[in-house]
Parts: sequence; C-alpha cells; structure tokens
Amino acid sequence: MNLRDRHFWIILATGALLGTLGVLLAVWGNPENSGICVSCFIENSAGALGFHDNPRMQYLRPELIGFVLGAAVSAIAAREFRSRGGSAPLPRLVSGIFLMVGCAVFIGCPIKLFLRLTAGDLTAAAGVIGLVAGVWAGLRGLSNGVELGTHQREQGGSGLLVPAFFALLLLFLIFRPGFVLSSDKGSAAQYAPRAISLGVGLLLGAVAQRSRFCITGSVRDAMLMGLRSYMPWGFLAFCGAAVMFNIGTGRFHPGMFGQPGSHPDHIWSFLGMGLVGWISVIIGGCPFRQLIKAGEGDADAGLVVLGMFIGGALVQSWGIAATAAGVSFYGKVAVLAGFTFLLATSLLCRERIA
Repeated sequence: MNLRDRHFWIILATGALLGTLGVLLAVWGNPENSGICVSCFIENSAGALGFHDNPRMQYLRPELIGFVLGAAVSAIAAREFRSRGGSAPLPRLVSGIFLMVGCAVFIGCPIKLFLRLTAGDLTAAAGVIGLVAGVWAGLRGLSNGVELGTHQREQGGSGLLVPAFFALLLLFLIFRPGFVLSSDKGSAAQYAPRAISLGVGLLLGAVAQRSRFCITGSVRDAMLMGLRSYMPWGFLAFCGAAVMFNIGTGRFHPGMFGQPGSHPDHIWSFLGMGLVGWISVIIGGCPFRQLIKAGEGDADAGLVVLGMFIGGALVQSWGIAATAAGVSFYGKVAVLAGFTFLLATSLLCRERIA
C-alpha cells in the first residue's frame, strides 16, 4: 500500500462518504437503516413510473438519478466518458433482473446490507456470509474461464442512452408530470428533502466514478490480494464511518429482533445475497457500480441497469420481494431460478483456459 498514491485517498474518501451519507440520509428522512439502497431506490422509481402497482413502493428517488448523472459529469470532465459495449447483452439483461431478485429477497442491496449491520442489525450477518460465499463462487467461475465477454468495442452513441434516460427522470423530478406516482404511506413515503437527496447522489456518483469503488469489488479484492489492494481499505472506511455516525445519531441498536427492513428467514437471506455476490463478480460490479459504469458510457452496464428496472417491477408485481414476515414461495422459486441461470451461464459462457 502506497500512502502517497492519490487514488488510495480517493477510494478512502469515497468509502467514508458512502458510509456517512448512508446514515445521514436516514436521519434526514429516508427509511431507517436504508439511507442508501440501490435496489430499494429502483423498486421505488419503477413504481413511480407505473411499472408496478404497489402503493407503498412508488417514489422517484433523486439519489438514483444523482448517481448516474454525477458519474456522467465526472467522466466527461475527466475525459473518461467513452461509449462502449457489445459483450453478451442478453445474459447481462437477465443478470440485472436476478440481481434485483436476490436483493428483494434479502431486502436490500450490498450497501444496505452493511448499513444494516453497522446499525446493529444482526440478521444481516446471514447476508454477509452469503455475499462472501457468492463472491467466492464467482471468482471460482472466473478462474475456470466463465465470463460474459470482455472485448468491448466503441458503440457510437449507445453509451449516452442511460444518462439521457436519467436526465429525463431528472426533468420528471423537477416538473412532476401527472403520470409520475408517489406513495403517501409505506417506505416510499419516507424520504429526505429532494434537493439534499439529489445533491448527495451527484456527489457520490462523481466520487465513485473517480475511485471505481464497489462493495462486492472490495470483497473480491480482499480475497485475491488482502489489504495490499486499496479497495478493502475503502470498504473499512465505509463501515467505520457508518458505525460512528449510527452511534453518534443514536441509531445503533444491536439485536436480532425488531430490526427495520429485515426478516427472520436467515437461509434465504444467505441465498439472496449469495445470488447477488455471484452475479456481481461475473458482470463486474454490484448494483451501485453498474449505475456508475452506465453513467460513464458503458452500454453493457446500461443493459444491467435496464434489467434491474425490469426486475424492480417484477419483484413487486409477482410477490417476489420479502417482507418483515419472511420470504414468499415465489421469492424462493425466483432465487432458485437465479442460481439455475448462473449454473447455465457457467456452462455456456465458458472459455477454454490455455
């Protein structure tokens, strides 16, 4: 580790900001232990656009818009925006759908997983173990030649489509057309002031683009290189900041029961996060990282984002998403279908190792 390397400090700052603002957004109005949750934000936003009819999950989340547009502005300013893609588009789209299935069964993305844990939610431990197991399985697949294609090529203007879509969502947020829905009860009715949420999203999108920070990427690098890699240090900064601000704001409540946004089906929490970890390694990043990559012109990540929006609608419309009571039958079937998809992908998208 080189303490003189500027990139190390950018990663450290990104992790600390993500942990700090993840707690503070909950203080400012977002659901408890869910100040930042990419999967929840996508489900809310899909509902706001009328893609599902759950009246408790409809709100156009400004943070989500900020993540993509902040990354786009940062990439353009650094002359790193490059429209590229073309590797295994359909499997990436389906991967995005199953990312949302795993998150919905656990009730949260990898960022929310560790926000819950750092707030004292011990039920999240099953998800942590599952995420680590999933990342390990993904790495085993990569070592045996499983990949969705790494030979991207210039794609004209296709890399602009996702940033343009989120720019349209920004207009919807500002001018609020009548077809954009908003819940008056449930978790989607809990939100920080829009200007603050958008500002936080833009800031985190920009710094994440510069640092390339990723939760599952941190776990992956820790397995491969230990603390010689910079990414795990950013993850430690994230957890340390989140613990400190949870304690400082009186939101640290250790225990197994009565935790917000959790359920008692620990095996399915393990499997849900295992699915997310495995997919994230194969496609090159967690849901948050996919948004950032899409913002900087990666059309492959854009397809994953599109898949996540489809998944966000399906998990609500089909009763896949877990609740405080536990995981539904359809949620369990969907997770098993996700693992079946991964096993099939491991057989069909495998290159011979010379």
